[in-house]
Amino acid sequence: MPQPYPKEFRDDVVRVASNRDEKTTIAQIAKDFGVHEGTIAKWLRQADIDAGNKPGNTTDESAELRELRRRTRLLEQENEVLRRAAAYLSQANLPSKGSTRS
Repeated sequence: MPQPYPKEFRDDVVRVASNRDEKTTIAQIAKDFGVHEGTIAKWLRQADIDAGNKPGNTTDESAELRELRRRTRLLEQENEVLRRAAAYLSQANLPSKGSTRS
């Protein structure tokens, strides 16, 4: 996966694309900055969402959601380890078959 563009670069491209005149196309801006048109369109959509002009998850909300999902995955793994350890230890404490204890 390619490295993401720096935030300052994305902000500059979005600012230029948002403030363009009617003669300038997204394709021209994309060519000037060396970025794909679809990438600029995606950045413009996300900028509208972050500004509150469109519904959707803001950049901060998306980052928080990713972090919460990562944390949930980690906690589920930890719970599975504890569940297996408890099952193993409970089996170890059972008397073995054929035991002749009185």
